[in-house]
Amino acid sequence: MSVTRRGVLAAGGALLAAPQVAPLLAQTARWPERPVEITVGFVAGGATDLDARLFARLLEPRIGGTVVVLNRAGAGGEVALGAVARARPDGHSLATTNMPGFLTIPIERQAQYKLEDFTGIANLVIDPCAVTVHEQSPYRSLQQLIDAAKARPEAITFASPGVGTDDHLEMVLIQEATGARFTHVVFQGDPQLRTAILGRQVDAMGLNVGPVTATPDNLRMLAQAGAERSRFRPDVPTLRELGIPVEMASERGLVAPAGTPPAIVAKLREAAADIARDPEFVRVLESRFTFPSFEDGDAWFRRLAATRTRYQELWQKTPWSQR
Repeated sequence: MSVTRRGVLAAGGALLAAPQVAPLLAQTARWPERPVEITVGFVAGGATDLDARLFARLLEPRIGGTVVVLNRAGAGGEVALGAVARARPDGHSLATTNMPGFLTIPIERQAQYKLEDFTGIANLVIDPCAVTVHEQSPYRSLQQLIDAAKARPEAITFASPGVGTDDHLEMVLIQEATGARFTHVVFQGDPQLRTAILGRQVDAMGLNVGPVTATPDNLRMLAQAGAERSRFRPDVPTLRELGIPVEMASERGLVAPAGTPPAIVAKLREAAADIARDPEFVRVLESRFTFPSFEDGDAWFRRLAATRTRYQELWQKTPWSQR
């Protein structure tokens, strides 16, 4: 048998690679070795938390392991995303994402993460924003609320779950389009927002159609920011119908740290696609007046990269942290 220089080099390369590849393959075969954690950047009981707990329960039988949800609220989701970005990329640490905050936070400040720190598993849900007041509020239409904010700049309060979130950007864009000026008040999640509006601590809030519709008592939704009227709230006009050229929604997905083994990513993506088709997943989401919206990780992240460019342009025009 003849031995060539090319053969020697190939064999040597294989020997050098083997110590690196073998542990990775073994690790993938054993996964999950411990509970998989899904970290949520908001308090328990909000829409993102509820979505994550539903997904976690349906994920367990599909990967043959335990899945737990951890809540690490703070900075509009940055605390949780930063922690997962720094986590060991072994498939045991995942995070929920909320658009647009997932992209806008690193634009507006020196954040604990960037898009490239993650691998996309899938986008799963879309829920249009809404503008809501207390049922006994003097503002019976969005125009009345805007007129008050124009007549008394910064006297009317508008609550959201954080700077750069979809609900905050909805307010920013409404201000930009109308000339109104609200005072922005930040809370840590849906339950606190609801408590603030029901307690008449704030005049209005940005909160998605789903959670407002799920528990509508003592609330009046003035407008919603979808591309068209939600089938769950056909009685509520869109901002575009009211002459305000704004569309905004919460998109909620799942990511893993960059560098997570491709075989584990593939298994998670396969499971996510299967869950998105699961009748129980669809039924529960729709029972909360939320739209399932599955998008595979690669296609999703390509779209996010393009969307980030548009938000960077918006930031140059309208720095939302100042609004």
